[in-house]
Amino acid sequence: MLAHAGLGSRREIEDWIRHGRVEIDGKVAVIGQQVGAQSRVLVDGRRIQLNAVSPGSSRALLYHKPVGQICSRQDPQGRPTVFDGLPKLRGQRWVSVGRLDFNTSGLMLFTTDGELAHRLMHPSREIEREYRCRVRGQVNPADLRRLSEGILLGGQLCRFESIRTQSGSGVNHWHTVVLKEGRYREVRRMWESVGCTVSRLVRVRYGSFLLSRELKSGQHLELQLSQHDGLYRLAGMKRGRGTPRSKSLRSSPASARAALNDKAKTSRTTRAKRKRPVSRGNDS
Repeated sequence: MLAHAGLGSRREIEDWIRHGRVEIDGKVAVIGQQVGAQSRVLVDGRRIQLNAVSPGSSRALLYHKPVGQICSRQDPQGRPTVFDGLPKLRGQRWVSVGRLDFNTSGLMLFTTDGELAHRLMHPSREIEREYRCRVRGQVNPADLRRLSEGILLGGQLCRFESIRTQSGSGVNHWHTVVLKEGRYREVRRMWESVGCTVSRLVRVRYGSFLLSRELKSGQHLELQLSQHDGLYRLAGMKRGRGTPRSKSLRSSPASARAALNDKAKTSRTTRAKRKRPVSRGNDS
């Protein structure tokens, strides 16, 4: 219930519970404990109004992250974060679906439903992430075959579902790669394993949601009702419920592009202060 209320992802809230930060009706909470709408819930001593957010009232948006922003809410070094320019909320908060590292740009998804974010990130969903990479170094067919068949990184098998080689000159070439997980800096580490360096990395797709040309760097676009429902289907959920669907329904990238091209207001982010399987580490 705390995740659905947008207080954080399931993983974050379970960590709070393990550290005794959550109380229910005067007692320290335990993982898996049932919470009713009338329960008195405290997080770090602060009362949480669970009835402030009705089922199905969650929001979601797409964000075009520029290089030079971090994906944490706060940074001791004062660097800009991806949360700085998102719409302000009352009684909810934005939860990011995965992360991108400081030097990676491209598509990010945000939702106020922490359970939705958790399912979208979970490797069991096998949701595709697509990246454009500018790679410096000589890449031969044997290297591409290794990247497609799988490479052990930190004891875990990592592989690209597909690799498309595109334009380039000299030692720099563009490639488009697809994978179905979000491990720490996975794309960069895989290219490094074959002696190459990624000099530019852009995420252009997450599942059926594409980075539209109309969504400029630093802008966000809030999803309309039909698009938001599609996000729940991608996670195997029904909007307003936490139970999985019997079958996963996914809209095609083409239909998602058409939806994203609908007229919608976008907001430029403010430049504030200077700034494993299910992982909250940077995806790439």
